[in-house]
Amino acid sequence: MSDSVFFNPSRRSLFKVAGVVAGGAALAACSSSKGASGNGSGDTGEAKKGVGNNGQVGKGRTGTAADTLFIAGFQWGNPTTFNVMSPTAAWPASSNVLQAIFETPLRWNILTGEIMPGLAKSYKVDGLTITLTMQDNITFSDGTPCTAKDFAYTYNTGKANPGLAIAAFFNAAESIEATDDKTVVIKVDSTSKNVGQVLRLLTENYVQSQAILSKIATDKLATEIISAPVGTGPFTLGTADQTQVVLKRNDKYWGKDFYGGLPVMSQIIHPIFKGNEDANLKFANGELDICQTFQSQIWKTWEGGKPTGTYLKDKPYYIPGGMPMLVFNCTKPGLDNPIVRKAIASCIDYGAISETAMSGYSATVQPSLILPTGAESKFFNQADATANGWKFDAKAAEKMLTDAGATKGSDGIYTLNGTRLGPWKLITPTGWTDWNASCDIIAKSCKAIGIDVATNFPQQAECTQAIQGGTFDLGHWYVSGVNPSSPWARFDDVLSQDKMKPIGTPGFANYGRWKNSEVTALLTAAAQATDDASKKSAYDKLDALYRKEIPMCPTMYRPDEFYEYAAVNFYNFPDANNTYAPPMFRGAGNTWMYKLKKIAG
Repeated sequence: MSDSVFFNPSRRSLFKVAGVVAGGAALAACSSSKGASGNGSGDTGEAKKGVGNNGQVGKGRTGTAADTLFIAGFQWGNPTTFNVMSPTAAWPASSNVLQAIFETPLRWNILTGEIMPGLAKSYKVDGLTITLTMQDNITFSDGTPCTAKDFAYTYNTGKANPGLAIAAFFNAAESIEATDDKTVVIKVDSTSKNVGQVLRLLTENYVQSQAILSKIATDKLATEIISAPVGTGPFTLGTADQTQVVLKRNDKYWGKDFYGGLPVMSQIIHPIFKGNEDANLKFANGELDICQTFQSQIWKTWEGGKPTGTYLKDKPYYIPGGMPMLVFNCTKPGLDNPIVRKAIASCIDYGAISETAMSGYSATVQPSLILPTGAESKFFNQADATANGWKFDAKAAEKMLTDAGATKGSDGIYTLNGTRLGPWKLITPTGWTDWNASCDIIAKSCKAIGIDVATNFPQQAECTQAIQGGTFDLGHWYVSGVNPSSPWARFDDVLSQDKMKPIGTPGFANYGRWKNSEVTALLTAAAQATDDASKKSAYDKLDALYRKEIPMCPTMYRPDEFYEYAAVNFYNFPDANNTYAPPMFRGAGNTWMYKLKKIAG
């Protein structure tokens, strides 16, 4: 647990991001005094921290706009409901985002891996029992108290309605009970014994009002249209339409003592753009304070004199947290052969994906389901990855095929064991520009070694249906990112046998329907490990099996979030030279709302 809601910059774990955080801090120190006096009328002459990567700040805004935080990248369509239980909930009622209206019992820090207080001021793990103690005097925005009973009731809706997303809680927990108004007791599932997964879900699922939820029929919880959400957070919903979502600060917010005050801004406005390009243009023009979009060559904004910034001051600029996957449909002839899968994994030009598709925002990936940076790095086995993994080597990839007996036809495509290697379609949603570019590189790499792969970019809904239903050849898709239960959650997403569904039935793990009799016991051992040494031993075995079979293959290390800010009206944003909070728009990252400073006035 943390003694402070703000990140302690002395923690050595800050520098575990493969040296990039430390390097970024050193670079920032060389330029942090540039423009230190600022340009705003509110300048007091102090050296300003948390400014643009070029050391610059803007002049600040006047009037109501000076007290407004403009944010983009979280809501792209008409906000039809603010029902947390709905799969189409609008920001900020959508899952695992900035805790402006709704809050979670616990919060998580991507840099340290630390689980921090939220609505619960403390938690204790005793074997398979987790006990949480609530903060004092929590209230909902309608003035009613929020107690442990609201907490337990919210989570128990998942037991009453297995179709709700929160029902996943009971895959890891047997029960949750409020023993009094301040205490919640959770019993971890006695079979899986996965304490880490329970803690993860406590950092991701919001607490709601029992008085409000109990008035909604159980079978309507996911479909109820809610236009006036009531949460415990520091903001309430002002207005929402197809052009923007406006939040108003709740000056009676319970957490002002916990956080040391109210958020600096009196309102938050999220304009709704048609796509990344529109948002990126507004960001570059200084019309947004915070943005969470993919921006090709973002460094050009600060090189062009804009006071824009990222957490790291040099490539990859962002903290890695996601691992998009090339998913092999292991039920398809040809792709059911691990030799073919390894040949494809070995032929991909990962450097081109990093530099071209990802603008250098990704290090070259390793043959592992464990991120070699950050909190997961202690479990990464470089020696085994080097000895038994793969890397970009087109000649070696083609030799794997010929050594296995593959023969090349007059069309340049190999046949192995009577099966032509393709044509296979590689799908990912249209409009996911960096993912689309990655797929083009993958298809080109495959063609170069005699495997017939072509890209196809359907609409997101169609692509989701195909991948979840197992009716695809190859897919570029996502699995669990960095979170309190990683890397276990990622191994489970990729390898799980228990969650695998028949072709045509939507599944949410092991999309390629890869089958293996060893993996369940290995996943269980990793989930039940109680110390880092035993966890690493279990992960070594899982990763070794993964490298042997390759049901999916990572293509990039995608930023956890595209944490981007522009010091046009506020400064003191968290960055590698100003480390009071992690670069997050959720979880522990919400502390920056209380620490920003206005440039003017």
